[in-house]
Amino acid sequence: MTVDDTIEGRSQRRTNSRRGPGARRMIDTSVPSPCVSVCQIDKSSASCSGCKRTLDEIRDWMIMTADEKLSVLRALEDR
Repeated sequence: MTVDDTIEGRSQRRTNSRRGPGARRMIDTSVPSPCVSVCQIDKSSASCSGCKRTLDEIRDWMIMTADEKLSVLRALEDR
């Protein structure tokens, strides 16, 4: 074992210990994104003119649960 191996091992342990349980979240891909690749934000409504989602909905899409995504899709029907 070299000094570099020891330092690397300590660094690895420190990094892993900072990540608490549940730090990795599974990404739900069961509900497809409503994105239609026409990404233009309408300033008056603060939503995308292509998919009609708000900036927050676009940003959070990857971390939303399937139920949350379905709720957004239902809301899009009224926009």
